[in-house]
Amino acid sequence: MGDRTRGRLTSLPERIQYIEWIQDATQAGARLNPACCEVGISVRTYRRWYKDSQVQQDKRAEAIRPVPANKMSVAEQAAIIAVCNQPRFASLPPTQIVPTLLDEGIYHGSESTFYRLLKQHNQLNHRGRRLAPSASKAPQTFTATAPGQVLCWDITYLPSPIRGQFYYLYMIEDVYSRKIVGQEVYDCESGVLAAQLLERTLIREKVLHSGVVLHSDNGAPMKAQTMRMKAYELGVVTSYSRPRVSNDNPFAESLFKTCKYRPSWPTQGFKSLEAARDWVLSFTRWYNNEHKHSQLNFVTPSQRHTGEDKEILAKRKLTMQQAKAQNPIRWGSQEVRDCEPVGPTTLNPVKEPEKMRLQAA
Repeated sequence: MGDRTRGRLTSLPERIQYIEWIQDATQAGARLNPACCEVGISVRTYRRWYKDSQVQQDKRAEAIRPVPANKMSVAEQAAIIAVCNQPRFASLPPTQIVPTLLDEGIYHGSESTFYRLLKQHNQLNHRGRRLAPSASKAPQTFTATAPGQVLCWDITYLPSPIRGQFYYLYMIEDVYSRKIVGQEVYDCESGVLAAQLLERTLIREKVLHSGVVLHSDNGAPMKAQTMRMKAYELGVVTSYSRPRVSNDNPFAESLFKTCKYRPSWPTQGFKSLEAARDWVLSFTRWYNNEHKHSQLNFVTPSQRHTGEDKEILAKRKLTMQQAKAQNPIRWGSQEVRDCEPVGPTTLNPVKEPEKMRLQAA
């Protein structure tokens, strides 16, 4: 175990506490090295802290250090701040100021020096009229333990025979079961059409005013005022992906990929809006009722949605156990395949490094 205090200033009370713990352990019969490791310091650190029967104070905070020979004088620092505050440089960063001064035959310091001094004088702020860049927050996490709790939706292009002309597939998916619970094909993108589809879907799924979560990306129809007001009216909690991050809506993206890689997908485009609607209806029936989803332990989304997956998977397990009992030599010590139903499904789960950071905070 490493020395957790290395490079860190430790207060006198903290050192006294560590020494007391180590001495209590050694008096009880423990060896010095394991006792030091238990509190997170080395034996060398222990002996440096405890000399002449006294705990030594950390003197680094009181140390008098020589002034660096290359340190800027107060006048030189003031000159840099004055230059940065000139009207012509008021909206420019040091990366623009320093080259401009060099073109004029003037050198006050490097860009890093400018940045450091501006920070010391509390002047390191965003310059210019453009909005300051901001770090994107992690997408909100939602966990579905049953159908009708978390939905996701998106719109994708369906090609037509005319180049540059498309039909638009609106699709709503239940995250828990992966079932397509709402779909329509239109000839335009519209928040009004999306709001109508959402209302019909919630009525059909009987989740009106239940606090269901609806996740989408940041497209114009998704954030249209009509769509947002309709969601509020229906008691829907809206959730959005981070800008330009498609991975925040993975279930919808995966569904569209499955759709467009079907063997029956018309590579030459859909001949008409009615043809596109018929094809999507056929795909929806296949996907919900026939497609054995790999992430659902190979049951269909409809079976998962209705809860039939538990009985189906239990029957599969029984069949394999009977086959193993009839021919145990062929199976050997190998267990039958996993037939447990899939547990709760999480939309945008917290990744392990991020989870550890949040727990530490």
